[in-house]
Amino acid sequence: MITGEIKSKIDSLWDTFAAGGLTNPLNVIEQITYLMFIRDLDDLDNKKKKSNSMLGLNDYQSIFDGQVKVDDDLVVNGDELRWSTFKDFAPDKMFDIVQKEVFSFIKNLKNDDNDSSYARYMKDASFLIPTPGLLSKVVEGLDEVYQLMDADVAKRSDIRGDVYEYLLGKLSTAGRNGQFRTPRHIIRMMVELMDPQADDLICDPAAGTAGFLVESAEYLQTKKKNEIFFTKENKDYFNKKMFTGYDTDQTMLRIGAMNMLVHGVENPNIKYQDSLSDNNIGKDKYSLILANPPFKGSLDYDTVSNDLLKVCKTKKTELLFLTLFLRMLKVGGRCACIVPDGVLFNSTKAHKAIRKELVESNSLKAVISMPSGVFKPYAGVSTAVLIFTKTGNGGTDKVWFYDMTADGYSLDDKRIQVKENDIPDIIERFKHLDKEVGRKKTEKSFMVDKKDIVENDYDLSINRYKEIEYEPVKYPPTKDIIAEIEKLDKESNDALQELKALLKD
Repeated sequence: MITGEIKSKIDSLWDTFAAGGLTNPLNVIEQITYLMFIRDLDDLDNKKKKSNSMLGLNDYQSIFDGQVKVDDDLVVNGDELRWSTFKDFAPDKMFDIVQKEVFSFIKNLKNDDNDSSYARYMKDASFLIPTPGLLSKVVEGLDEVYQLMDADVAKRSDIRGDVYEYLLGKLSTAGRNGQFRTPRHIIRMMVELMDPQADDLICDPAAGTAGFLVESAEYLQTKKKNEIFFTKENKDYFNKKMFTGYDTDQTMLRIGAMNMLVHGVENPNIKYQDSLSDNNIGKDKYSLILANPPFKGSLDYDTVSNDLLKVCKTKKTELLFLTLFLRMLKVGGRCACIVPDGVLFNSTKAHKAIRKELVESNSLKAVISMPSGVFKPYAGVSTAVLIFTKTGNGGTDKVWFYDMTADGYSLDDKRIQVKENDIPDIIERFKHLDKEVGRKKTEKSFMVDKKDIVENDYDLSINRYKEIEYEPVKYPPTKDIIAEIEKLDKESNDALQELKALLKD
């Protein structure tokens, strides 16, 4: 969440682009992302070099060492490609190097796989900053943003996502297609709840900037480090096979590919694909899906896969994506996804069908209701997190409900950090569901038997089952109330008589 001085710096950076003649919001976001990626490449390279040195290893080959081939016809001094080097050059020299050398370098940057997702989506990238003066100001402004972010290490890891989330609010079309970046702390909560394993095959069919995949990678690098990097096979699996993300926006694909690369995943499977169409042939494949799909209303039937329509005949994307998740998961695969509240209780045939599918044919684990302010200032929609396991033959016994009322930030448009935060409690309780069975339905969380859900037409809204405990109010005896009224009447009359007397004088 960007606030305070960082927010002011980003606003100033936006104004700098506008004054320099670059006014298309998506172009601005792309150019900022490219420059941040260039800076992060320098940081990441230095960290790897220091790490190898501390381990007494001398086999690290920096991408900036010596003479570097930036395209077919140009070889340059690699040190000049570093952000920490060119940022101190005069504007004209900086512009010449970034435009001709640095940008060509990142467009042609390859790992062992020349058809990596990063290389695939950078081919069409364009350097659009028009003047040396504008580039110099933007580089200086971004440096100031990084200095502020460095003061808060917890936010530093997802600076691209935070900047992008804030910039989205400046787009006049933001939210037109129901696409809002999921706040990082909500993503982190969902990843913690699902506890990714080193052998998982993870997918986000509506990946956007790849926030769920990035957080999953960071979780595994922290919690499962030994398992991931124990053998070359495990490391290759993590870098090249574990993560898949689909999107239909080329800008998002580029940002997502860069985001993953900077966060230590060399070649994720980030692909252009309409997940709801027949082109998506993924079936019974993934062991973990994490997603916040777009809720953009209705689609045409002819654009949706017939396999999905057979299960849930609807044009609503939120219902189609739930159906898709079940199709893409292998048996035993888990899913945590965000849905709008209407999915939980709307009474249309399609809404009931997908809820019944989750409860009767699979294992619905949890429904976490979130307050409407979670996605502000971009949207005020109420949402929930659904957690389920694909079984294909039932398995729902009891469903865990949690009523989240605070997520660590104010629930207005300002989203200022506050101390009230249910997220640690949600994670703790979910990891010990055996202790939840005896909780009363008047508490923050409780279990609901499957039979109660069935009897309520598969309604999954927490308010259907939550009980409110009314405390009886004790009133004084009637005679005491009458005496108090008479006393007040007398005091009022006495005051009125005093006022009349004053007026006579």
